[in-house]
Amino acid sequence: MRRYFGRKLLLYGLTFFVAVTINWMIPRFMPGDPVSTMLARRTVNDPAAYEQMRVYYSDLFGLDKPIWEQYLNFWGSLLQGDFGISVWAFPTPVGSVILSALPYTLALVIPAVLLSWVVGNWFGAFAARRKLLDSAVLPVGYLLTAMPYMWLAALLAWVLGVVTGWFPFAGGYSFSRTPELTWPFIQDLIMHWVLPFLSLFLVALGGWAIGMRNMIIYELDSDYSNYLGALGAPNRLIRRYAFRNAMLPQITGLALQLGVIVAGAVVTEIVFAYPGLGLTILRAIQNLDFFLLQGVFLFIVVGVLIANFVIDVVYLLVDPRTRIGVA
Repeated sequence: MRRYFGRKLLLYGLTFFVAVTINWMIPRFMPGDPVSTMLARRTVNDPAAYEQMRVYYSDLFGLDKPIWEQYLNFWGSLLQGDFGISVWAFPTPVGSVILSALPYTLALVIPAVLLSWVVGNWFGAFAARRKLLDSAVLPVGYLLTAMPYMWLAALLAWVLGVVTGWFPFAGGYSFSRTPELTWPFIQDLIMHWVLPFLSLFLVALGGWAIGMRNMIIYELDSDYSNYLGALGAPNRLIRRYAFRNAMLPQITGLALQLGVIVAGAVVTEIVFAYPGLGLTILRAIQNLDFFLLQGVFLFIVVGVLIANFVIDVVYLLVDPRTRIGVA
């Protein structure tokens, strides 16, 4: 068991190193110069003063150094927990910008992942035993799964936000409100949260329902189910074994779904102007903010890796056969 986790940690460590390196490289392939973009927001008529400011900010951000030295400095600062200073929100540190947006993204992703997984698996298993319901699950499930996150988000914003006016469709809370720990403000937060959450929840729900429905049908037609039925075992017991075996691929799929739904959350937040990491990425791209992009992607990579590691541990606890294999 110890060797198994040692290999897993080594694999995750290598994945982290490669992902962070690619994360550092991608912004530097973008056309443009972040310092010039930042100075363009200011009125500097004197060319000499402009050049002095350019030299100052290039030195401050470390962009005047050779590319290999920038890479080494990046790792040195990262190991010290320093993500740099944001170009877009100058002079705010990148860590502060991310921490202000992170709660909004977590409030979307975590409930969407867990609730869609639980509800989808339950509904798929329930529909697999009822033909009338099963005939409705397949087309609806395929329709939801085929919907792009941004298309469904735009549709929900138009129908439930613009046409009916039931929910606000932009921002994390009303612009007229000041963030405070009061019930009216919490209600306002929830109302702004509903539409982004629904767009993530519904797309993921269809896939889980279809997957569980197919797995339950396969397990109920397997040899062990037929054997238990021939022995006179009650249907409830057979369905219980079928459900437990069908859950194993769904747990594995949960690890794969995390990366997909994080990407969906990024797009959804941009559609709804929701102040999470997705909108932060858009602002970083618009302002060529290398450091903010690196910081946000780093948080996403680390979050997905941690979640996958937790699911690996859960899989060992759920399936006894895996514990025998790694002992």
